[in-house]
Amino acid sequence: MKTMNLFQTVANTYASKLQLCYPQKPISYSFARTIHAHMIASGFKPRVHLLNRLIDVYCKSSKLVYGLHLFDEIPQPDIVARTTLISAYSATGNLKAAREIFIATPLVIRDTVFYNAMITAYSHNNDGLAAMELFLDMKRNGFWPDNFTFTSVLGALALVAEDEIQCQQLHCAVVKSGTGFVTSVLNALVSSYIKCASSPSVVSSSLMNAARKLFDEMPEKDELSWTTIITGYVKNDDLAAAREIFNGMTEKLGVAWNALISGYMHRGMYVESIDLFRNMYLSGIQLDEFTYTSIISACANGGFIQLGKQVHAYFLKNVADPSPDFSLPVNNALVTLYWKSDKVDEALKMFNAMQVKDLVSWNAVLSGYVNAGRMNDAISIFEEMPEKNILTWTVMISALAQNGFAEEGMKLFNRMKLLGFEPCDYAFAGAITSCSVLGALEHGRQLHAQLVRFGYESSLSAGNALITMYARCGNVEAAESLFLTMSCVDSVSWNAMIAALGQHGHGLQAIEFFELMLAEGMMPDRITFLTILSACSHAGLVKQGQHYFNSMKDVYKINPGEDHYARLIDLLCRAGKFSEAKCVMEEMPSEPGAPIWEALLAGCRIHANIDLGVQAAERLFELKPQHDGTYIQLSNMYAAAGRWDDVANARKLMKDRGVKKEPGCSWIEVESMVHVFLVNDTVHPEVQGVYNYLKQLNMKMRKLGYVPDTKFVLQDMEFDQKEAALSCHSEKLAVAYGLMKLPRGATVRVFKNLRICGDCHNAIKYVSKVVEREIIVRDGKRFHHFRDGHCSCGDYW
Repeated sequence: MKTMNLFQTVANTYASKLQLCYPQKPISYSFARTIHAHMIASGFKPRVHLLNRLIDVYCKSSKLVYGLHLFDEIPQPDIVARTTLISAYSATGNLKAAREIFIATPLVIRDTVFYNAMITAYSHNNDGLAAMELFLDMKRNGFWPDNFTFTSVLGALALVAEDEIQCQQLHCAVVKSGTGFVTSVLNALVSSYIKCASSPSVVSSSLMNAARKLFDEMPEKDELSWTTIITGYVKNDDLAAAREIFNGMTEKLGVAWNALISGYMHRGMYVESIDLFRNMYLSGIQLDEFTYTSIISACANGGFIQLGKQVHAYFLKNVADPSPDFSLPVNNALVTLYWKSDKVDEALKMFNAMQVKDLVSWNAVLSGYVNAGRMNDAISIFEEMPEKNILTWTVMISALAQNGFAEEGMKLFNRMKLLGFEPCDYAFAGAITSCSVLGALEHGRQLHAQLVRFGYESSLSAGNALITMYARCGNVEAAESLFLTMSCVDSVSWNAMIAALGQHGHGLQAIEFFELMLAEGMMPDRITFLTILSACSHAGLVKQGQHYFNSMKDVYKINPGEDHYARLIDLLCRAGKFSEAKCVMEEMPSEPGAPIWEALLAGCRIHANIDLGVQAAERLFELKPQHDGTYIQLSNMYAAAGRWDDVANARKLMKDRGVKKEPGCSWIEVESMVHVFLVNDTVHPEVQGVYNYLKQLNMKMRKLGYVPDTKFVLQDMEFDQKEAALSCHSEKLAVAYGLMKLPRGATVRVFKNLRICGDCHNAIKYVSKVVEREIIVRDGKRFHHFRDGHCSCGDYW
């Protein structure tokens, strides 16, 4: 008896000392280890309740291995130890181990708390269906759920709810259980209604009304109650209702302020977001990292850069020694603020000064360099990044495709897949854009097939990229077919299709699509008008183009920009209406810029209006002295008129100013490989065979009446030399190679970086008749479809 009393005294002493480990503190683990070591050293054999406490402290201190070791030493662990381990495994995300302990626990020793632990484990690890099934199993086995059960199972329901009946059924179960007055349960129920409201299969307003009714009838509301309903309205895009609830709060809670500020910011209501922030500041509400992050993001997206800098200064002055959890998201938002204000070097300075960086930080500074078009810097940042996610790869692939590095973009897409990243639809869109730039139709088709295999065929971004890809690779029929079969389209889709038709010379069909777009209730934007004006310009539809230009401001209240005026000037000058073009220039609200003079110069070249062309060129020399196109256009005009001294002067001026001409090249895809040809090419391994084939073609073409047009030779030389020079143009070499290598009857698709030469245009018309097949050439401005001796442009180019 005496021994028993002594044992009990020692046990009580250890128990009281272990009690000092609660509530959990950083020192709890060390203290518990010391007590445990003392037990072992003294030879004391603790009973289950002491072991349970040690297991609990170890698990809560993230020392699961020690807790598991003690658990394994217990011959028959009780329900407390099992529940503790399930909770510990849940915290580490090890659902498999938690489930094994649960299944191995006999039904006779289970209790409601034990079931709650496993339901919570499923819920916290986003396995809502398993949590719901376990809840039903719990009831079937006769265990009565309590308020903790319902809180967990309602949290699980919020993960999977797609039908309001599910919410209503659990609502009834809550009422029947008698827990319908518990605030935590009601908060979880409101959250479930709100989550279900986001499902596309339900009417969100009815569920939000149910959530609101439940909220209004709550006997007691806590901070979570208010923030749940306000956040719910914000997530369901009903900011008016969120503001109404917010205004009715008796106590202004910081989380609620943050939720509403963030809601305004994400909806693009930046002024409202900033006004609410000012009120929050004036009300003396404590600003936290969520407040700073939201308001800095609102300033960045809304263009309020000076205010963003003031917030930055206030943050530095008033937040002393912030924790990494506080400073990191704020610093990330500041990096974005500076690059969005075109201060990418300041963004980098901010980034370099950050003591703690995460993937968001790296992606933010990468986006800054991409946005600034500083691709070499962006590539360096990308390669330096310690880790990358799918967003990183997608940003870089798209940036390369859109900034003249299309081949590198394709290589990066393939590298991403080799490293085990599964591409998202935006990554596919970037890779497809690379194919558009390269004219790699077969690669584009393969990506289209992969897109379908990955289940992204309904993706709007990928679909729009495919429309552009097929159109820019010369297959406008495939582009139109894709457009007509897309599950949903937006203004980008319509703009892409109108642009495609315009580039291929189908001006009237482009107009039909534009009118159909209006009939479908889709409002045109400034990009739409750019595409329709270009379509009218390529097809010579002057009256229609003028009508659409005038309707921009008169009907759709869109002020034309310089780019729209440039399209109108191009339309008029191509048609030789220079007096009308000059009137438009005089009526412009601002001084004509480089795009206007470039359009005028191009029209002057077409119609040999040398005097006006010289005037346009001189103005461009002032505005863009390093642009090679102006010198080339002027030189070509002089050459066409036989003014060789002026040609020499234009070329000397170009040389003296250090301006280099972009070399003309043409390329063609054959058997998934791109072949590039230059003027007078001697590099391509099969170029001699191409020259021999061209000689044979030339003989057949001459029999049909082809005569080389030597006015397109831009150097003063003998007639025979001029003919030889014309025969070596890159587009002719690429067309000949395609005819040699592609299967008989296959369409030949050639791409050229500059405008097609006039003689080449005429020659390829004859070639199409000789070989009896379609030849498509995409030059720097548009497409030319050659069939049976004719071109789709009608020689209007």
